[in-house]
Amino acid sequence: MPRQTERLPLVTAAPGSRQELIVHHYGTADARPKAYLQASLHADETPGMLVQHHLMGLLEAAEADFAIRGEILLVPYANPIGLAQQVNARLVGRYDMAGGGNFNRNWPDLFGPVAEKLEGRLGPDAESNVALIRSAMTAHIDGLKAGTPLDSLRLALARLAADADIVLDLHCDDDALMHLFLVPAHWPQGADLAAELGCRAVMLSADSGGASFDETFSTPWTKLAERFPEAAIPPACFSGTVELRGQADVSDDLAEKDAKALFRFLQRRGVVAGDPGPLPEPSCEATPLEGCEAIKAPATGVLSYETHLGDEIRKGQVIAYLVDPTAADPKHARRAITSSTDGLLLSRRAHKFVFPGFSVAKVVGTEPLPHLIGGSLLED
Repeated sequence: MPRQTERLPLVTAAPGSRQELIVHHYGTADARPKAYLQASLHADETPGMLVQHHLMGLLEAAEADFAIRGEILLVPYANPIGLAQQVNARLVGRYDMAGGGNFNRNWPDLFGPVAEKLEGRLGPDAESNVALIRSAMTAHIDGLKAGTPLDSLRLALARLAADADIVLDLHCDDDALMHLFLVPAHWPQGADLAAELGCRAVMLSADSGGASFDETFSTPWTKLAERFPEAAIPPACFSGTVELRGQADVSDDLAEKDAKALFRFLQRRGVVAGDPGPLPEPSCEATPLEGCEAIKAPATGVLSYETHLGDEIRKGQVIAYLVDPTAADPKHARRAITSSTDGLLLSRRAHKFVFPGFSVAKVVGTEPLPHLIGGSLLED
């Protein structure tokens, strides 16, 4: 059937204003597999919006050829609140300026309430369990009330994604290579997505500690399986965060390439008919998120990088120099910033003037770092 477009109004914060989500529906409602893709939950991370634009063109052609077997939901911008936040002609879309914090943190818990509802109701039939769990998740979300625009945004997006087989949240880093975040239960199952996108890193964590959007739909399944070991509960929602390089990596060439990769992934997963062709050779192996060191600036200053994205870094190697522009003696103005682990230089900071504690770079190693084990693994 032809694409259907839905407009979902959010709770309004000011008289005379209106904000809404746009949702494009492809395929047949309730058909399986169901895939949900959203872009720019961090509203100043633009690459995903252009990727969705190109993916729409591919899906329109597939729809015209009756090739969509399942159901696909595209949300071309997932955060109209953030898109409206401009300061001095600069889009500021990572945090809710009304006080709600990071837009990709503190999403609703679907494990605890669902576990209570399903006590004694799950059994050996995995298919029946999946249906029960999805129904319970949707019912719980429907029972929540939105008191603020941010609440209404979270609940609207959660309702769309809660019963999906595939959930992809399209983000980007500051200045970075393509990478992917997944839970361990979805590896090596997710190797096809990583290979199609040409990911240079795939980082795994059972619970990163931030209650991010993607983990809202992936971790409940693994936690329920632990809570009810006698029941057959598969990790039925393949949910991950795709980091589409850096904020400045916005072009038709890149977006078309990424959209085609996502389209082939949907073909491999049976959502769209057709032959995706041979799977590209992978560009990385998965590593624990606890092995990714976020190197911080020790003081205020100007960054001068000694390394480039994709470099293999050794422990103790100088990543960058921090230059104190106020120093009276230039001989004593430079401070080396070094890595405390071996690994791939995955990301750098685009804006080179930094304050103490600002992230300077991420180095992806293969071994968990002791100071990260058991703590929150996400930068706010």
